[in-house]
Amino acid sequence: MAFATETDLRYPVGKWERPENLTDAERASGIQLLEEMPAKARAAVAGLNDQQLDTPYRPGGWTVRQTIHHLADSHFSAFTRVKLALTEDTPTIKPYLEARWAELPDSKGPVAASLEILDGLHSRWTALFRSLAPADWSRGYIHPEHGRKMSVDQTLSLYSWHSRHHVAHITALRERNSWR
Repeated sequence: MAFATETDLRYPVGKWERPENLTDAERASGIQLLEEMPAKARAAVAGLNDQQLDTPYRPGGWTVRQTIHHLADSHFSAFTRVKLALTEDTPTIKPYLEARWAELPDSKGPVAASLEILDGLHSRWTALFRSLAPADWSRGYIHPEHGRKMSVDQTLSLYSWHSRHHVAHITALRERNSWR
């Protein structure tokens, strides 16, 4: 999986680059990243107080709290999209307004519930990915914002990057602020 390198606080692990297909090794790496993400997210917020959880990871960015809730929202949505792609013929999915979701009251609550969602969700998601037949990886869905098919392969690539991306937002903030 290719990742561009940038020093921009918005992209601590670089921007995602859309692959055509993944190799078996890239799939295994992506699945492992997804499997490890809940523990890494939990470790990233361990010991943070409410003031720290309510600190934006960058000027104009989401707070740490909103970022954890976003991971649960986003990955639950992506899991559903993969299941739709595997059970329907290239369905058009319904997008959501993630910035507005991040402002809803549940995104201002304790992060524990979203961390628990990520534990269970990623356990199921990685089990699903590991069970796929070779032909399943090319199945996909249409995202109406760009009108292109997004394959299961590309979804794995995107969300393994997304996992690293948002955890790095939090860990980089902790490092910049010397939060131990």
